[in-house]
Amino acid sequence: MPEQQPREITDVDTLRALAHPLRLRILNAVGLYGPLTATEVSERVGESPANCSWHLRQLAKYGFVTEAGGGTGRQRPWRLVTDGHRWGEGEESPELAQAGDAAARVLLDLEYRKLRDWMAVRRQQSPVWRDASFFTQFIGWYTADELGELKQEIQSLFARHLDRLSDPTARPAGSRPVRLMAWGVPEVDGPVSGRADAEGNTENEPIDGDADGSTEHGPVVGDADAEGDEDR
Repeated sequence: MPEQQPREITDVDTLRALAHPLRLRILNAVGLYGPLTATEVSERVGESPANCSWHLRQLAKYGFVTEAGGGTGRQRPWRLVTDGHRWGEGEESPELAQAGDAAARVLLDLEYRKLRDWMAVRRQQSPVWRDASFFTQFIGWYTADELGELKQEIQSLFARHLDRLSDPTARPAGSRPVRLMAWGVPEVDGPVSGRADAEGNTENEPIDGDADGSTEHGPVVGDADAEGDEDR
């Protein structure tokens, strides 16, 4: 199966619509277990069917989900439009950068929550899954080009079994949803090796400011969207 390219988000309202905890949880449910109706989503995320139906329509408005066909009202099934989204690369307006940062924070909050959930129950899981799970830490010296290459390699590894999200028949017996995260950001207060980097920072000069990088995620979920609504 050819590798699917993530959807590039460059619209402020679309990113604001994504920067909503419940919507990311809904996307997570639809991506892992869909197609799902609003009623089925509500059982997965612990919200009312009416609330989930409203948020599904907002996600559809901004191109994250679409009707899968069949059913009416809250019994209409919904599916993901794409298995991945990307934002935060290249030049951005201040508004787009702010919306992208908000969406990234909500996404990271979800992943940290899922990590804490696993840590709380992992001793009760089967040894084979407990031993297969991991989180690892490493600090190394990289150029910007090398770090970019590492990002591409990690993204390719994560996408190796992308077809299993949309095709249940491709999932081998004994498989279960597994969450994957990776970090690779420069130290913002450390030395730079060599004479100068692209920004003119020389060896042993502190690098001021925040690490700047793109954000990409697959199905997964700012408390305000493009209309300024709160959790309904």
